Amino acid sequence: MAFRGQHEHSIDAKDRITVPAGYRAALADGVVVMEGVEPCVEVWPEAAAEEMEAQWIKPLSPMGEASRRIRRRLFGTSEQVELDSAGRVRLPKHLIRHASLAGPSLVVGVGDHLEIWNTDAWGAEAEEFEAQAADLTESLAAQGPGEAGA
Repeated sequence: MAFRGQHEHSIDAKDRITVPAGYRAALADGVVVMEGVEPCVEVWPEAAAEEMEAQWIKPLSPMGEASRRIRRRLFGTSEQVELDSAGRVRLPKHLIRHASLAGPSLVVGVGDHLEIWNTDAWGAEAEEFEAQAADLTESLAAQGPGEAGA
């Protein structure tokens, strides 16, 4: 299942956010939440998070400083959580701070996972992307299909 679209939800007084109903089945077997590289919270199905870690993090040499730092950031800021009976996930305080979440937020589908954004930060991200869209697509097209990169 691909996660798509934008859905406005709010963080409640107990630090929970409602997952859009159409995504709940994909998250029923466990959820991993983590800091995004940008100021957002990433929400992964547990199996997809493990697959991403196996493909991109595990192969990194533990001897390199950059590898150690990436591992610390990824594993140190992520937590396994569960959907509650109302389809909500509780976000740890450090993730709420990282993404400046309070009140209305956007749950954004990005294919293999979701991101939760502060609505103002999402607006700034969207504006920045629009300003760079032509250059980004040209750069990716030059890499060819299936190649990792920018």
